[in-house]
Amino acid sequence: MEFRSYITSFLLFATLGSLSVSGQTSASYVSQRKPAAERLFTSQAVEAEINRVTGLLTNPKLKWMFENCFPNTLETTVHYRVTDGKPDTFVYTGDIHAMWLRDSGAQVWPYVKFANQDTELKQMLAGVINRQFICLMIDPYANAFNDGAVENSRWASDVTNEPANPLVYERKWEIDSHCYPIRLAYEYWKVTGDVSVFGDNWVKAVQNVLKTMREQQRKENPGEYFFLRITDRQLDTKNNRGWGNPVKPVGLIASSFRPSDDATSYEFLIPSNFMAVTSLRKAAEILTLVNNNNGLATQCSALADEVEAALKKHATYEHPVYGTIYAYEVDGFGNYYLMDDPNVPSLLAMPYLGDVDVNDPVYQNTRRFVWSSENPYFFKGKAGEGIGSPHIGRYDMIWPMSIMMKAFTSQDDTEIRNCIKMILETDAGKGFIHESFNKDNPDDFTREWFAWQNTLFGELIIKLINDGKLDVLNSIP
Repeated sequence: MEFRSYITSFLLFATLGSLSVSGQTSASYVSQRKPAAERLFTSQAVEAEINRVTGLLTNPKLKWMFENCFPNTLETTVHYRVTDGKPDTFVYTGDIHAMWLRDSGAQVWPYVKFANQDTELKQMLAGVINRQFICLMIDPYANAFNDGAVENSRWASDVTNEPANPLVYERKWEIDSHCYPIRLAYEYWKVTGDVSVFGDNWVKAVQNVLKTMREQQRKENPGEYFFLRITDRQLDTKNNRGWGNPVKPVGLIASSFRPSDDATSYEFLIPSNFMAVTSLRKAAEILTLVNNNNGLATQCSALADEVEAALKKHATYEHPVYGTIYAYEVDGFGNYYLMDDPNVPSLLAMPYLGDVDVNDPVYQNTRRFVWSSENPYFFKGKAGEGIGSPHIGRYDMIWPMSIMMKAFTSQDDTEIRNCIKMILETDAGKGFIHESFNKDNPDDFTREWFAWQNTLFGELIIKLINDGKLDVLNSIP
C-alpha cells in the first residue's frame, strides 16, 4: 500500500513539565483527533469507553495515544449510508481511499463489543458486513474495492483472467479476504443476536467463498485465476505467467498473495489456511442455526476438515534451534519458507485470531522463532525490535503491528510492558501508530494515516485493562 501524508499538523513541544517515555512533556499532548464537526462517525458508546480508559491510565502519553488512536477508524474512514433500505458502510483503509476486505473487517472489529450500547454504531457495523458480502459477490478474487465505479483506476492495467471491473480497486487473491468478513459477521451475531445481515447476499457470498477456495486447492490444475502487473517490485506480480510457483495438491488452499498484498513465494500460506479452517466452521454454524441451510453448512465443515488434516501433515518444519515450528509457506512438495510477516494473519498472530491455542507447543516454538534472528524479517536496532515486511521495500523497517501482536499473545507482564513502552517511544511524536518505523530511528516511518494499526492499538489497551493488566500499563514510566 502506498504512503501518502495526510496529517499536516505537528505537536508543540513545551520546555517545562514532567518527561514521558518519549521525552515529551505533558503539555505537548494536544489532541490529534479531528474536530467534532469533521468526524465522519461518532459513537457515544465509544466515547464513554475512551473516558473510562483514560480515567484509569496514569501515563500521560499512553492516555493521549489511546484517545487519538482508538476512534480513528470511525472518525476518518467510515462512510455510512442506507442503500435500498439497508445499512451500507464503506470503510477506507486510511490514506488509500479504497476498502480492503481484510482491513475493513479488522478496523471495525474492536467496536463490535459496544454494539448493544449504541444503536447507530450497531447499524454502522451491520453496514460494513452488508458491504463486505456485496464485495464478495462482485468479485471473490479481489482484495480491495472502490466506492462506486471508477474508470481507469490505478490498477486497471493489471492482467488477470477477468476484464477490469471499475468497482474493483485491486484483484489480488488472498485467502484472508474471505475470512475477515466471516469473522466480523460471526462476532457481530454472537454479540448482538441480530440475524438481519444473513440474507440472500450472505448465502451467495458463502457460495462464492466455497467455490473460490476449492478452485484454489488446485487439485486438477492451477485454475482460471492468474495475476500479472507491470512493476519494478518483485512481489507485486506472479511468476509463471501469473499462476505463481507450482504446488502439489495436498488439500491446502493456495493464496496468490499474503495479507501484506505481497505475492507468496510458495502458494500454501500457512497462517491463512489456519484462518480458513476457523472461518469455514463459523460460517457453517451460522448457516445451520440461522439459515437452516444444512447442505451448505456441511460443505463448509467438510472443507474445513480437509484443510485442517492437510495442515497437520504439511504445515510444520523441524527447526535445528527451535524444534517443531509452523512454516510460513509451503508448496506440498516438501519445500518450506521459514519467516513471518507482521500483517495479520501471521504466524505470531494465530492465537489472537483464535486459530490456534496460545499454549500449543508448536505455536510457542514458532513464536520464539519469529522473534529471533532466525527469522529473516526480524529486525532489532536502537529504536526497537520487531518483525518487518518485504512490502516496505526496505530491510530495516519494523511494523508496530508485530509488536502489538506480541503483546496480544503474551503471558508475561514484563514482555507486555516492554511492548507498550516500545510503541510509545516510536510514534515520532505524532500520537498515532505508523505502518512501520526504522529500527534505529522512529522519525523515519511510513504512513501517518493507517487506521487499522491505530484502532488495533486501542483494542490492545482495552484488552489489557480488561484482563487485569492495568498495573502493568501504569508501571510504564
